[in-house]
Amino acid sequence: MNGIIIVDKPQGWTSHDVVAKLRGIYQERRIGHSGTLDPMATGVLAVFLGRGTRAVELCENDEKEYLAGLRLGLVTNTQDITGQTLEEHPQAVSQEQLQEVLKQFVGPQQQIPPMYSAVKIGGKKLYELARKGQSVERKPRDITIHQLELLDYDGQEAHLRVVCSKGTYIRTLCHDIGGALGVGGCLSSLRRIRAGVFSIGEAVTLEEIQAAKEQGRHTELLRQVDQLFSGFPALYVGKRETVRCKNGADSRIPGMPDGTYRVYGPENEFLMLGQCQGGVLRTVKSFFEVKES
Repeated sequence: MNGIIIVDKPQGWTSHDVVAKLRGIYQERRIGHSGTLDPMATGVLAVFLGRGTRAVELCENDEKEYLAGLRLGLVTNTQDITGQTLEEHPQAVSQEQLQEVLKQFVGPQQQIPPMYSAVKIGGKKLYELARKGQSVERKPRDITIHQLELLDYDGQEAHLRVVCSKGTYIRTLCHDIGGALGVGGCLSSLRRIRAGVFSIGEAVTLEEIQAAKEQGRHTELLRQVDQLFSGFPALYVGKRETVRCKNGADSRIPGMPDGTYRVYGPENEFLMLGQCQGGVLRTVKSFFEVKES
C-alpha cells in the first residue's frame, strides 16, 4: 500500500505513536513521517506509506508554519509550559515593546538547540542527558524565520504565527523572545498548520481514520505520492525508457528541456522524480513498485 496521509496529530501523542497507530490500521510495515512534533503540539503530521516512504527525505527541508502561544514571565527547563519552573518574573511588557522585539527575530539567524531535544551529541540524544541533569555545550544552528506575526496579546500571553525553516525550535524561539524582553518566556501551546505543501485543511484525525477503516474506506484517505511533486511538469515515457528507469539506467531524450520532471510510464505508472540535463534523463528518486520474485 503506497501513499501519503496528512494527520492532525492530537495533543499528548508522540509522532511515533501516530505512526504505530497507522501501521496497525493500514497493515503496512513500511511507514514513516516527516517533521517530528513534540507530544504537546498538535497539527499537521505527514505520514508516508509503502514506496511513499522514499519521499520523506525530500520533504525534510520544507518550511513550516505554526500557531504558537508565548507565556511571558515564566522560564522552564524544557522551554515550554510542561517543564519544571526555573524562574518567574513579574512583567509589564506592552504590546508595542513586544512588537519591536519580534522584529529582531525575523530573518536568517542562529539558534542553539534546547537540551530537551532529539539532537545527538557524542552519540547521545540531548534529552537523555537532560533527564540525568546534565547539560552540554551545543553549537548554534542556522535557521530562518520568514514571518513572525503577533495575532493577539493579553499582557501575559501572546499568540504568534510563525513561518520558519527546517530545524527551528519554536520552544527556543519563545524562550529567546522572553529573554530579549528581559522577563523570560516559554512556549504555552503549539499547532502546526502547514508543512511544505501539506496544510491543516486537508488533515484528518485519528478518529476519522479509524472510522474510515471500520467502513472499509480508509485507503480513500491516502494521497498519491506524485501529488507531492505537482509543482514539476509531467513527462511520459515509453516502454524502453521505463525498463531503463527500473534498471537504474539513464535514458536519452533528445530535445527535452533541462529541468526536474514527474516521470510516468505506460498506463500512467508514476516511475520517479527525474532530472533531465543535456537530453539525458536521470533518476532523482524512484517510486515504482518493485515486484517480489
